Amino acid sequence: MNSPTSSGVQPRVVPEDGGKHAEPGRLKPNTLGLVDVVFMAIATSAPITAMSGNVPFSVGYGVGWGTPATYIFATVILSIFAVAYVAMARYVTSTGAFYGFISRGLGRVTGLGAGFMVTFSYTVFEASLVGIFSYFGHAVFRDQLGVDVPWIVFALLCIAFNAILAYFDVSLAAKVLAVFLITEIAILTIMAFSVLAHGGGPDGLMPESLSPMAAFQGNGLAVAAPGLAMFIAFWSWTGFESTVMYGEESRNPKKIIPIATIIAVTGVGIFYVFVSWMTVAGNGAAGSIELAQSPDPLNMFFHPTEKFVGHWAVLVFQWLMMSGSLACALAFHNCAARYMYALGREGLLPNPLGRTHRKHGSPHIASFAQAGIATLWILGFWFFQKDPYLDVFVLLAVLGTFSLLIVQTITMVAVYSYFRKHHSQESFWRTKVAPVVGGAGMLGVVILMIQNLGTAAGQASESLLFKLIPYIAVGLFTGGGVFALYLRKNNRLKYETIGQVALAEDGHGPVVDEEDPVLPQIGLDLVRDLEKDDKH
Repeated sequence: MNSPTSSGVQPRVVPEDGGKHAEPGRLKPNTLGLVDVVFMAIATSAPITAMSGNVPFSVGYGVGWGTPATYIFATVILSIFAVAYVAMARYVTSTGAFYGFISRGLGRVTGLGAGFMVTFSYTVFEASLVGIFSYFGHAVFRDQLGVDVPWIVFALLCIAFNAILAYFDVSLAAKVLAVFLITEIAILTIMAFSVLAHGGGPDGLMPESLSPMAAFQGNGLAVAAPGLAMFIAFWSWTGFESTVMYGEESRNPKKIIPIATIIAVTGVGIFYVFVSWMTVAGNGAAGSIELAQSPDPLNMFFHPTEKFVGHWAVLVFQWLMMSGSLACALAFHNCAARYMYALGREGLLPNPLGRTHRKHGSPHIASFAQAGIATLWILGFWFFQKDPYLDVFVLLAVLGTFSLLIVQTITMVAVYSYFRKHHSQESFWRTKVAPVVGGAGMLGVVILMIQNLGTAAGQASESLLFKLIPYIAVGLFTGGGVFALYLRKNNRLKYETIGQVALAEDGHGPVVDEEDPVLPQIGLDLVRDLEKDDKH
């Protein structure tokens, strides 16, 4: 059996400057270390936004004070998912991630359909986070500075900030994200450990909130909705899979990406369990539900912060909610740009999207395209006078999550299929058991999502866009599949390239590495095209 990238020809372009600049059409290699990739991935989950936005919803309308138990279940299932996910990442290093995995495991038709779905998901995720950043920014400037700035101003500044940072070397964005991430994790940690040090609130530390049974009961609510609570818990990890997208830009990706993924799943999961547990304990059983169902559910976090840390921490908390959502928007901007770049360099989206900046190695054209798409989303909601939180954030988050969770489920099937055909020497646990268990778990989440979609969207569920969500997902998948079939009939070379471009083992790329006699020529043609584009 050949190694992951040893079959066929591995065409490469070695820059004349010895590597100072990125190779033509290639993302800048050897730029990100383990910590950088971890920060980039965790930033997409936005811990402070995930906790302050999702935990109150689950407590108030899901399973009451049993919410921390749902995060335990989610941590276990997603950790198993990650085992299978990184098993394939060791063989396929591609910024296309899900798109590349599915194309290799289930074929190019399914791969391109999933590629269109996941690319769309990330493009709307940025606009979603821009919405909640604008909401937090408007509130903080109004309440703390006495300045009433329209939310659209914050939104456009956020998009411009993302586009500028993404234009430069990806390590710059990683450093900025690291600062934002460390500060938001710090305030949550300070609050949680302060509650722990004081022995909890009126009901003590409430270890019963960690009981597995608590995830399926009302726990103080008249009506339990465990399906909704479980979906919300899984929702809190959206974006962890982005570690694989940075493989082509990282040092020693075969080693770094698997470790970063496990940290982004299991490490974040443990953190989520602890923070949600201490938040519930700090408010007490009845107090948690009362605050979660109040007009301002964020007080569920502000109250224990005020009581156990001090008023200064509440003021800092509010600013960090703003910076945390900004970091998350930037992380998703990078994800969307890289997916468009992956499709662009294979000629499946306009070719310019597949070009990179000669000095910075960034997918700068795809980045500016993503900034334009996000701007159109934001201007559309502003024109129709929609709320930046209830409409922009919630509706677009649900829209993106719907497609993303379906793609994650398909990915587990693709991983199982890929290892059934290749690399039989690999671990049975990683390549057979983990994909089946992880896939079953993700399928369950998709079912929960469908059952609770209207509740999760809140008042936005009355909008036309919400009602179109399933049709949009089906349309994207079908459109990608039909396009692939068209290429198979009319442009065989381009069809064969679908999802096959990856990083060579020696660190050079791009390379097409399937065991197919036509693919070496595709690889050579691809490199020639990239050289030609770079000269222009």
